[in-house]
Amino acid sequence: MPKDRERHIVHFSGAVQGVGFRFTVLQISHAFAGVKGFVRNLPDGRVEVVAEGALEHLRAFEGAIQRRMGDYIRDVEIRTEPATGEYVSFSIER
Repeated sequence: MPKDRERHIVHFSGAVQGVGFRFTVLQISHAFAGVKGFVRNLPDGRVEVVAEGALEHLRAFEGAIQRRMGDYIRDVEIRTEPATGEYVSFSIER
């Protein structure tokens, strides 16, 4: 993997399930062709986004999610790991 690529595991908490959050994240991802990964609901009520890409693209993608869905988000936790290159697109995982 190129050194400028990272994986971000992002947990959004708040009123983030049942409001179209995953679908909206998927729609936002279309504007960031270099970002690959998935979005899914977690059993504890949070939404998880796992995304790989160049750092500047990940930051822009995460910022777009927060701007669009900010009314539903109470907290955001981001963990950074090395990118693995295992994703070929961005999808909703169930």
